[in-house]
Amino acid sequence: MLFTPLGPAGAMQIDLDAHADDRGFFARTFCAREFEAQGLPGDFPQCNLSHNARAGTLRGVHYNHPPFEEAKLVRCVRGAVYDVIVDLRPGSPTHLEWVGIELSAENGRAVFVPKGFAHGFVTLSDATDVFYHMDSVFQPNAARGFRYNDPSFKIQWPIAPRVISERDASYPDFDPTSWGARDD
Repeated sequence: MLFTPLGPAGAMQIDLDAHADDRGFFARTFCAREFEAQGLPGDFPQCNLSHNARAGTLRGVHYNHPPFEEAKLVRCVRGAVYDVIVDLRPGSPTHLEWVGIELSAENGRAVFVPKGFAHGFVTLSDATDVFYHMDSVFQPNAARGFRYNDPSFKIQWPIAPRVISERDASYPDFDPTSWGARDD
């Protein structure tokens, strides 16, 4: 695996180090020892699969409030997505900065999303599957989000989202003073 730091502190692009021959290729997609050597978690007790039928499907932008923040390893295993992460950690040198990266079955790329980040994506093709490794078990009462078009972030999506859940469409703008506030 090839690890490349992304703009927001702690985020990482992970590319395959493919070994190809006449059959195709073989590549490692996860190794606890290699992740830990990069300062990333080596234990992911939960995995999730997101199937998206149509291009333009938006999922996000989601995060968990403290102390239930989640780190994620996200990979598109069929189709393509434009994946966005936003640093919500107060005191971080990249606080409130975002970065977008194309993940596809073709490029095999993954993104490591550190704890304290928000995450979302829009599908770039029909029949897209996104696979997540999670460093903790989901805590539904800690789930939060903000709208994909929140003016404080000015995320530049490559296509306009066309399929959005009612929940994702109704999120308020992000309020940085609410980070860590609990209402459950």
